[in-house]
Formats: sequence, structure tokens, C-alpha cells
Amino acid sequence: MLLDIEFLDDATRPKAPKLEGLTAAQRAPGEHLKMIHDHLRENMQAIGELIERASAGAASVEEVAAQTADLAIISNYRRFGNLCGRHCQIVNTHHSIEDYAIFPELSKQGEAFKKVAERLQAEHVVVHELLVRQIDALNTLAREQSTSRFEDAKEVYEALGRVLLSHLGYEEEEIGDALGYFGIGA
Repeated sequence: MLLDIEFLDDATRPKAPKLEGLTAAQRAPGEHLKMIHDHLRENMQAIGELIERASAGAASVEEVAAQTADLAIISNYRRFGNLCGRHCQIVNTHHSIEDYAIFPELSKQGEAFKKVAERLQAEHVVVHELLVRQIDALNTLAREQSTSRFEDAKEVYEALGRVLLSHLGYEEEEIGDALGYFGIGA
């Protein structure tokens, strides 16, 4: 299911120069970025825990429904769509804002930042493809509930988790301080 995706080698990620002497106000945009990313990480963790429990046969449909009902994100998502679908939409919107508002400005700050921005955009393409495949796999699972379809959805989720979590950390490390230092915001 994932054999045709071109995963990017983390070892080839360009590095941005370290910025020194930032004020608290200059660090604030990077901290805000991390807060947004932490929300995405929490969603991935919640989804992953449910997948693991269902995979191990440790939770019935009723138990999963009861546990998810208490998640703060669930009450919000009931108004807008399902848990994973909404998570995928949030990630896509977040990346679109970065691609069109943040990265072009960052690229103007020098060759090193331009290379980092280009790499982050390339990673967005991979994340987007995995998001599309996750939605497709879940829709297929909903139509055809079988062990095979569950394993397909789980495989995509695990790849998405590895790629997205690595991407978020790289982005925070390389551009977090630059956002405030150069006054870049959406």
C-alpha cells in the first residue's frame, strides 16, 4: 500500500543557522508553532492508542466510543466531521498556510533558510499523500470491515505518524526561532 511513496531521508535535511540573542517576544512565534504541533501530536497519539487497543482486541466498539467521547477534540469534531478526517484537514490547512505565507518569507532570509523551506515543502507533499491515503484507507475500512482493511489503515497511520512527527520536530528546530527573529507570521 505504501510501496510507491517516495519517503525522504531525514539525514539529507538541510540545517538553518542558529540565531542568537533572541528576546522572549522573538521566541513567541516559535513557541506558538510548537503549541500547534503539540495539538497535532496529541491527536496522533489519541488515534494511535485507539488503533492499538482495537488491534489487540482489547476494546469493543462500545468501549472505544465511550473513551473517545471524553476527548476534548471529539466534542469539537462532532460539529465538523470525524476524528481522523478532521485531523487530516487541520494538518493540510496548517501546511497550506506555511507553504503560501511562511516559507516564501523565510526563503528571502538567505540560502540556508531557502533550502530548509524547500525541504519542508517537499515533506508537506509526502505528508499530504499519506493523509489522502489515510482517508482512503479508513473509508475503505468503513465499507469493507475486515482484518486486511484494518491492517491497511493501520499501516498508513503508522507511516503518517513517523513522517509527521519527524517533520514537526525538524520544522520547530529549524524555523521556530527564525519566525520571530525575522518577524514572519501568517
